[in-house]
Amino acid sequence: MIDDELMAAVEEAVRETVDAEVVPRWRQLAEHEITAKSGSHDLVTVADQRAEQRLSERLRRLLPGSAVVGEETVHAHPATYGALTGEDPVWIIDPIDGTRQFVAGDEGFCTMVALAHHGETLAGWIHAPALGLTATARRGGGALLDGEPLHAGSPREGEPLRVAVSHPDYTDASQKRALSGLRGAVVEARSTGSAGLEYLAIARGRLDAVAYTWESAWDHAAGLLTVTEAGGAHSTVDGAPFRLAGGNALPFTAARDGETARRIVGLLRDQND
Repeated sequence: MIDDELMAAVEEAVRETVDAEVVPRWRQLAEHEITAKSGSHDLVTVADQRAEQRLSERLRRLLPGSAVVGEETVHAHPATYGALTGEDPVWIIDPIDGTRQFVAGDEGFCTMVALAHHGETLAGWIHAPALGLTATARRGGGALLDGEPLHAGSPREGEPLRVAVSHPDYTDASQKRALSGLRGAVVEARSTGSAGLEYLAIARGRLDAVAYTWESAWDHAAGLLTVTEAGGAHSTVDGAPFRLAGGNALPFTAARDGETARRIVGLLRDQND
């Protein structure tokens, strides 16, 4: 299903869509082009909506018979999330990951696309136009950043682990308790920015791990595959791999290597016991 031609065609679709719908609106948004969904922290812009619509149309044409699970469409029509458990291959779209940063005029946002089938992510694309970065990953085929192989490597022995975690403003009491295990001498924790860019930082060896408390497939599918194909690992707090369709034991982690993932899970689990 995933050959070189399709990988290149999807990358082109992502780049052209972002150039047409996202970049021209960066630092140019009018007030009426920004609205809140579930709360003041959960923003959507006209750029998100138009980019998702355009990408959905192009990706369906590239793979006839495929379905789409997009962040903005699922918000409007929650039942469409069920396509992740269906028989058809499904495109998973986050038109702007890091919308708060995008609205603020910061560079820390990206567009993510993944292709999944029967619960398995087959390929992923992460495009950060303001940073000039494009990453691609194919299951069993490695991960690339601007055409160069990505290798996550391992943290330096004896140094605190650098970990990005779910923002405390958006976690409940039990989640805060679990994440509290990632603070202290062995961990340097900070609140996450764009999930896609944090995953890319792990794949580049610039961040040791993330620990997240939410499951939305568009935030994680492309990034988790990128980390895995760069040599990293991921695990939920019960030791099982993250499942795209949900129902995971949370929090979960992605890390530069398997040993780091196990260390993070151990710290998270200690707080749940």
